[in-house]
Amino acid sequence: MRDVYVVGTSCTAFGKRPGDSFRDLAREAYLDAIGDAAIDGSEIEQAWFGNCGMGAWGQASIRGQVAFTPLVREGLFPERVPMINVEGGCATASMAFHGAFKDIASGEAELSLAIGVEKTHSDDKTLTQAIFDGGIDQMNPEEWHEYYARRGEEAGKPFDAKAGGGTIFMDTYAMQAAWHMKRWGTTQAQIAAGASKNHHHGSLNPKAQYRFEVSVEQALADREISYPLTRSMCAPIGDGAAAALLCSADWLAGQPEAVRDRAVKVRASVLTGGKYRDPSEPGLSRLAGEKAFRRAWLGRGDVDVVEVHDATSFCEIYQLEMLGFAEDGQGGPLVASGETALGGRMPVNLSGGLVSKGHPVGATGLSMIHELALQLRGEAGARQAQGARIGLAENGGGVIGFDEAACSVIILEGRG
Repeated sequence: MRDVYVVGTSCTAFGKRPGDSFRDLAREAYLDAIGDAAIDGSEIEQAWFGNCGMGAWGQASIRGQVAFTPLVREGLFPERVPMINVEGGCATASMAFHGAFKDIASGEAELSLAIGVEKTHSDDKTLTQAIFDGGIDQMNPEEWHEYYARRGEEAGKPFDAKAGGGTIFMDTYAMQAAWHMKRWGTTQAQIAAGASKNHHHGSLNPKAQYRFEVSVEQALADREISYPLTRSMCAPIGDGAAAALLCSADWLAGQPEAVRDRAVKVRASVLTGGKYRDPSEPGLSRLAGEKAFRRAWLGRGDVDVVEVHDATSFCEIYQLEMLGFAEDGQGGPLVASGETALGGRMPVNLSGGLVSKGHPVGATGLSMIHELALQLRGEAGARQAQGARIGLAENGGGVIGFDEAACSVIILEGRG
């Protein structure tokens, strides 16, 4: 396989953006990405468009083509370029990245675009509900009803599919947290410590949906969503877009020195699939992480900065264990120790994570790539991790029992 580089990235501000259409968000992310790469976009040979929600808004197919029609008409995006539409729940944008990565690694293209665009906020609650319902099996719901009923009994947190009136995802995460607390002694205060840390990081990110501090005590006292999770520990819904341009070494060699110096190498991009597993089994991110480290020829100690999919703050604790940064059961103490905070040994979610940066599902994975690119280039400002050279992003999407339906682990290397 050929070497692959990220030559440009972008991320819009995340939040409730009722005045912006899918086309508006796509335009903003695309133009910012080609601007970051210092190109006009005319050399792009392939594009991957990630989105989950346009079908609920009435555009079930050819989503990327529809979103990019004005850009093609105006000569801002090249004509006749194939665009592949991608959907994988919250891992959608990482799947788009993986497609562009394979374009370059295989020699199919010299320059490929990955973009994720999403609107999940709407005054029509049924529309928002429909978007999230797509992330769990709607054809055979009896399977996960039975699974969660059994797991809830084991965790001491009974499952009621009708409780709450919203998406069930926070309930499933809460059951996983309860199981982890029962098995390993993880505490609600440790989960709150992760939430507080990431809200602090988000307060330093001008693109974050939430830009305010939350203390551990405030996180614990906040409105309960599903015990042990409070509102401060859960990602908000919102709108936004993010993008990345991937290129070959040959293409990069022909660019100005200023562009070459900012390029970030892709050391690994790995996807895995989920299953209905026993809670004592490791999750699919463990396998993805192991594969990624092998392909990158790196170890955990080489990683300087991490972005993980904290749809809830418990997820950060769990994913640090699955990725091998903490022993099983020790993710809570690791997060509470301060080692994963800005200035710590291995900062995690300097973007603010999903709980503070926000979570427009089809854009989230590429927003992680944008954050890592900033960190590895030394361009992250007040939240910069000093001397960061290796970054890792973990992004999961959809649910199959206690697993995500899909998981991505990407390892990037800056020039240091």
